[in-house]
Amino acid sequence: MQTTNSSSNKNDQGLNLVDLLLYLASKWKWFLLSVLICGGFAWFKYASAPFVYFSSTTVIIKDPSNKTVSAGLDRYDNFINKVNVANEILQFRSKRLMREVVQRTHADVSYQIEDGLRDIELYTQSPVLVSFPDALPEQQVGFAVTVKDEKTVVLSDFTDKEARERYEVKLNDTLKLNSGKVVVTPTHYFRPSWKGEPIQVRKQALDAVVARYQVSLGIKQEEEESSILTLALKDSSPERAEDMLNMLVTVYNEEAIKDKNQVAVNTANFINDRLIIISQELGAVESDLENFRRENQVMDIASSANMYMSESRKYNADALEMETQLRLAKYIKEYLTDPKKEIDLIPSNTGISDMNIENQITLYNATKLKRDKLIEDSSDKNPVVNELNNSLRAMKQSIIRAVDNMIVSINVKRDDAQSREKRARIRVEAIPTKQREMLSIERQQKIKEALYLFLLNKREENALTQAMADNNARVIDSAEGTKAPISPNRNRILLLGILVGLAIPGVVFLLIMFLDTRVHSRKDIEGAVSLPYLGEIPYDKERMENRKGKKNELVVSDQGNDIVSEAFRILRTNMAFLGKKGQPMQVVTFTSFNVGAGKTFISHNLAMSLVYTKKRVVIVDLDIRKGTLSRHLGKHKVGVTNYLADLSVKVEDIIQHKEGFDVISSGAVAPNPAELLMDERLDELFNELRTRYDYIIVDNVPVGIIADATIANRVADLTIFVVRAGRLDRRQLPDIEQLYQEKKLKNMALVLNGADLHRHGYGYGYGYGYGYGYGYGYGYGKKKE
Repeated sequence: MQTTNSSSNKNDQGLNLVDLLLYLASKWKWFLLSVLICGGFAWFKYASAPFVYFSSTTVIIKDPSNKTVSAGLDRYDNFINKVNVANEILQFRSKRLMREVVQRTHADVSYQIEDGLRDIELYTQSPVLVSFPDALPEQQVGFAVTVKDEKTVVLSDFTDKEARERYEVKLNDTLKLNSGKVVVTPTHYFRPSWKGEPIQVRKQALDAVVARYQVSLGIKQEEEESSILTLALKDSSPERAEDMLNMLVTVYNEEAIKDKNQVAVNTANFINDRLIIISQELGAVESDLENFRRENQVMDIASSANMYMSESRKYNADALEMETQLRLAKYIKEYLTDPKKEIDLIPSNTGISDMNIENQITLYNATKLKRDKLIEDSSDKNPVVNELNNSLRAMKQSIIRAVDNMIVSINVKRDDAQSREKRARIRVEAIPTKQREMLSIERQQKIKEALYLFLLNKREENALTQAMADNNARVIDSAEGTKAPISPNRNRILLLGILVGLAIPGVVFLLIMFLDTRVHSRKDIEGAVSLPYLGEIPYDKERMENRKGKKNELVVSDQGNDIVSEAFRILRTNMAFLGKKGQPMQVVTFTSFNVGAGKTFISHNLAMSLVYTKKRVVIVDLDIRKGTLSRHLGKHKVGVTNYLADLSVKVEDIIQHKEGFDVISSGAVAPNPAELLMDERLDELFNELRTRYDYIIVDNVPVGIIADATIANRVADLTIFVVRAGRLDRRQLPDIEQLYQEKKLKNMALVLNGADLHRHGYGYGYGYGYGYGYGYGYGYGKKKE
């Protein structure tokens, strides 16, 4: 006999690993189904997942001194020229840089073809190039491009629900759609072999593409103290990944140069603005100088002053000379008009500038000398002398007129010379004022000119500084990717699918096991109760399915070596050890906490097992409310209730003789079952049965639901409490222990019915099952529907 002791078995309550593994192994069909489903799904994911390629490039970040080192130590052990690599990494990861890279490489437009379940990215190997001239950055467009012939393509399968689902477009022509304009141009990959092959073209939202590539971009600092960075990118096209990495470094360097030249650019803008202003101001000053010189007829103040002084002296000398000539002319005139000197010769070579007058005076003097000589030789009456006198008078008048004309001319010239001399003197006097004004204008001109030249010089220096700005990052290893895809990994995905297929049912079954509070095996009972444990009746699922629909619940056989028959033999043997010396153990009562525990099944098969040992056995159905056993074994009109209620009924009247054992049915349904069971006739009945049979098997009602089981238990020698595996909550085991400790039921023992012995790894899965149960309510004799 096997008993359970809480103190001795306290350490055996836990589930060991072998039991757990054997329990999971018993569910191998579920594991196989889960592995097939998850493995198939994993294969589908592998076959439909796009290839992902890996590309990387290595760059070195230069320090501010353009040296390719990250840090140096000066003589005072201070770090100088240290590059903040973390800042550069954040710049590489910035959204603005990635947006520029995506726009330049046109990574927001993808070209894909189907290869089985997988889409293959063409990138630059696409036979056509699709552009969207007026598309917005956030716009999404998708359609299929199919080459029809050498000049025509077909656009179909639009994702934005165009009014028409099919367009034939000439290459290089513009197609106007609801979403905007589309232009399809051929590339150098355009071949007749692409005819009829649909190419999926998708223009994605720019921000979404930028965000995806920001996530795919990886940046690693090779060493803590170094400024060498490895940039890596994952993409469905290896060529596009390489182009994007190269473009990322290019854009980064452009931004770095732009940052470095920002001051120079601002300086250049300032210089250009100032040059425009100063050029205008310089032009205005030069115009003022030009106007001043034009208005004052001055090219150079010093030269003009010398010229004016020379003019003044010259005109002054001319005026003096004219004054001398005038005086000479007046002297000659006075001499000619003096009556006293009418017969005298006229002075010649007096310095008169008019040679005509000098010639006339010379001719006059010669004529007069000739006349005087004739007079000496003849008289005044000589006609020749008279003629000569007339000539002399005429000549003298001519000389006087010439002298008058010369005086007028000299006066005019003298006045003009004096006037010129006066003007020259005025100009000389105005020279200091003009010189001051001109110096002021020239000073402004020189200032503006010097400033203009200075700015021109600075502009050239600034342009030279801009041209000398160096890149911030130098490429050590150019972008290069793997030819083989790094994802999806077939073996990893399939292995993961298999592991998930194993994990899902494993987790489910473990959760079911650990969250299940029902009693399933002996280990669930051990340690919780101290009453004797008689054994367990296994559940043979296959056998019970074969017996489905049969009312006969007999499963034990005389020569049977099945586990169920052996379990009843063990139960029969253990019962013998519970009897006390000198007191026969004849009346065995079966009860339980809940309906459907299998009391009728066990009592029936236990009776047959005892019969096989040549024992006289009778089965008494004390379930006088429902008579479950009676229904299974054939209900008799006269039974226990008839015997208890009618004194005229004898024991022989209620006994039914079956094959191997006798049966006493419950009888007619009584309105007062509890009162009947309290009657002494029940004791008399069992006393009589003790004399006739070796064993009296009593199928009783559940304890605790109604009082029948406790009332009728007084006739029992052994009370077997039946626990149905999978039905009784483990939290009810203390209630069973309480019944045992309080001795409410006589000589109480426990049997586990319907145990799944393979559940916790006992190595065999035989058993039985049955599908019936009680329908007790709380009213007397009322059947619960």
